[in-house]
Amino acid sequence: QVQLVESGGGSVQSGGSLRLSCAVSGYTYTRGWFRQAPGKEREGVAAIDNLGSTSYTDSVKGRFIISQDSVGKTLYLQMNSLKPEDTAMYYCAADPHYRGGYAYTPRYTFGGQGTQVTVSS
Repeated sequence: QVQLVESGGGSVQSGGSLRLSCAVSGYTYTRGWFRQAPGKEREGVAAIDNLGSTSYTDSVKGRFIISQDSVGKTLYLQMNSLKPEDTAMYYCAADPHYRGGYAYTPRYTFGGQGTQVTVSS
């Protein structure tokens, strides 16, 4: 069984940075992050697979970087130049099969409990 545990959320001012981490147990092929702001639908943010291929939603390109350790057991999301509109609960997601890039992260088989990111202006 796959388990995902996120950490690293918090509050930061606009323009600041945060790094989210996700500890991954069990076999996964594709891993990623999605977020959900109050009153909004879940939004895929970034994804990475076992080949190292990455994808990002347009609104975070050039600001966020998804990465993983060499064995794919820790997933990271480095978030730079944060904006108030990035405020959301961020969830780590994973799937043992290829399910598509960032847009499909909310539908990956496994998800974590989430970590809150709040960006103030």
